[in-house]
Amino acid sequence: MNLLVALDALLDTRSVTRASERLSIGASATSSALGRLREYFNDDLLTPVGRQMELTPLGKALAQPVREILLNVQSRVIARPDFDPASAERDFVIRASDYLTTVLLVDVVQRLQREAPKIRLHIANMTDDVPAQLDRGEVDLVIYPSASVNPRHPSETLFEETYTCVVWAENEVVSETLSFGQYFELGHVAAAFGERSISFESMAITSRGLRRSVEVTTTNFNTLPQLVIGTSRIATIHTRLAEIYARYLPLRVLPVPFDLPPLVEVMQWHGSNSDDPAHTWMRRLIKEVADGRAGTVRI
Repeated sequence: MNLLVALDALLDTRSVTRASERLSIGASATSSALGRLREYFNDDLLTPVGRQMELTPLGKALAQPVREILLNVQSRVIARPDFDPASAERDFVIRASDYLTTVLLVDVVQRLQREAPKIRLHIANMTDDVPAQLDRGEVDLVIYPSASVNPRHPSETLFEETYTCVVWAENEVVSETLSFGQYFELGHVAAAFGERSISFESMAITSRGLRRSVEVTTTNFNTLPQLVIGTSRIATIHTRLAEIYARYLPLRVLPVPFDLPPLVEVMQWHGSNSDDPAHTWMRRLIKEVADGRAGTVRI
């Protein structure tokens, strides 16, 4: 088992130094483990290419099976068969956008305080390496739009979301309704996450052959309603988020003047965790919170 753990770290990091840091052992011990693995498999597994190490064909073939073996051992052998949320101590890593943290995970955290006070939750934003982290079992749950779901892993639908426009309450250009022409004439505030990842509403608008004038961008959803205040600009945001911020900020919430498809939010996990009692309990709690908020928004 020690060699399998070392092999997994070496194949993933492609570096003796980084693997030793992950394993919390010296570089010489990691190098020794690599030597034993090379002897056993009669293959270099890692070979230098320039200044980097690359996997041999066998190394590439072994990477996923080795990770699956370790995840299965962890979930089926090491994990306790019973789970008492009131006394259990465990860490869960969840990847989700700031929007989902606001409209869903805030309530999840409150439930955990009452029902499982020793459970520790680590919430991190979405990044380009999240799919790889899910494949490696390094994240417990990913919550994101259904379009991003990986068919290799189990998933469950949480809720559907619609979109709404928000403008500053003192916006003199827009009245109580927003026309199609105004929507594309006025400037917009939008979320942008780089070339490889754009927001759902941006993708939906672009797919219709439409183009809006984006004058301000931000890398999170929660600041969108704040950035229209004092301007004539528009932000197209999730309806749940719009209703929350309209309670505290000088905003007007208006319908989008054309049809946008609903956003379906899904939670996904590595299959090795499907039968883990603690993981099953956490997924059920999140689903209960999502179902409870389906028809209303609370903060």
